[in-house]
Amino acid sequence: MRRKLVAGNWKMHGSLKKNAALLNSVRALSPGLDCDIAVCVPYPYLAQAQALLDGSKIALGAQNLSEHEAGAFTGEVSAVMLGEFACRYVLVGHSERRSIYGESDALVAEKFVAAVNHGLVPILCVGEKLDEREGGCTEQVVARQMSAVIERAGVAAFAKAVVAYEPVWAIGTGMTASPAQAQDVHCAIRAQVAALDSGLADGLRILYGGSVKPQNARELFSQSDIDGGLIGGAALVADDFLAICRAAI
Repeated sequence: MRRKLVAGNWKMHGSLKKNAALLNSVRALSPGLDCDIAVCVPYPYLAQAQALLDGSKIALGAQNLSEHEAGAFTGEVSAVMLGEFACRYVLVGHSERRSIYGESDALVAEKFVAAVNHGLVPILCVGEKLDEREGGCTEQVVARQMSAVIERAGVAAFAKAVVAYEPVWAIGTGMTASPAQAQDVHCAIRAQVAALDSGLADGLRILYGGSVKPQNARELFSQSDIDGGLIGGAALVADDFLAICRAAI
């Protein structure tokens, strides 16, 4: 059985005081939870989070990275830099990066490669918009986003990666894909990888992201192809985040 992963994406939230309270609470109450836990924090708080999580089993992650290793790219942060802060995970291709900042499938693939090449575990985010869902194009959109990365990185690279299905229409809206809807897409993602490497697909962790809450987490995580969650707003409330982690056991 695949060990579940619950990753919190703080987005552009946090302060030194709030971060300390949140991470200290999660750290104090997380021992004994039989799942992997990660928090993906904004760049300015990586050093603080690294210090607060030192010695714990909670992994640190970043929310984005540059496709470049170094150079004249003002404002960008490389995989090498993230590694110096003990980052294990990094989000790649989050829907907000794709929709607000215009990141293409090709650019997301380059970022995925940069992460893998420097020892980070990319959490590759894929998902459809509301009009694509209503038009019956969900699986085609997700397959296209996956194919761009597979063609650039090779399917073997997914042995060092995580995939997160995050329907854009369910992020921050309070709307959530039903467990059956989420399972269908997770199954399609696994089948796409299995067509190239069935053994790798069996072990690939695929997370669901899209308004996961303590109230719906257990039913979502009980689906056969849902291996945990990429948690947004609920990751900012220690009790809610821990309740979701418990639902993953």
